[in-house]
Amino acid sequence: MSITEKLETIYGLLFKAFGPQHWWPGDTPFEMMVGAVLTQNTNWGNVEKALNNIKQFKPLEPHKLLKVSSARLAELIRPAGYFNVKTKRLRNFLKFFVEKYGGSVKKMKAMPLQTLREQLLSVNGIGRETADSMLLYALDKPIFVCDAYTYRILTRHNLCGEDADYDELQTLFMDNLPHDPKLFNEYHALLVRVGKEFCKPKAKCNGCPLNILSRLDH
Repeated sequence: MSITEKLETIYGLLFKAFGPQHWWPGDTPFEMMVGAVLTQNTNWGNVEKALNNIKQFKPLEPHKLLKVSSARLAELIRPAGYFNVKTKRLRNFLKFFVEKYGGSVKKMKAMPLQTLREQLLSVNGIGRETADSMLLYALDKPIFVCDAYTYRILTRHNLCGEDADYDELQTLFMDNLPHDPKLFNEYHALLVRVGKEFCKPKAKCNGCPLNILSRLDH
């Protein structure tokens, strides 16, 4: 089975098992971008609490949020954990978003993918996973988001070596699948789902939809 065939098979098996995942949580593209910063090293449930705190204090709008003091912002996002670090990262992003694009998602979306990615990665505190989450989920750009679940599933199914880095994982998907934001969105969400339920640090293979892969390889 080729890499393309294997990736397509994984997607088919997961979609059949779990159905559409309706990702990413968030009411607006801007909320999704803020959420992408806050979700670093925590789960979405904690991020939702932080976002709700912000909404109760001020409308979730870039110019207004940028005017909130660092101390107050840290209090608001406390449920997301690492709140002092995340306050700095969030303010760095807000400053970039307001100064570069006037806080306009529409203007941002009009820019080419690679230009946007380079700009986001130049913002202190925004790494590849965070930048790519913003690009895919908030801005509808065709880029695959990789995370710990992606790495674990791909290494266990012999699609990459244990020394594979983020770029190598991402290239596997980008080189072997159509560049379709909806496909990339759904595929990543399905990998997270199977990673949470079955492909845990200690694998729970019994009942996993991907169990059949080992038989198909032979």
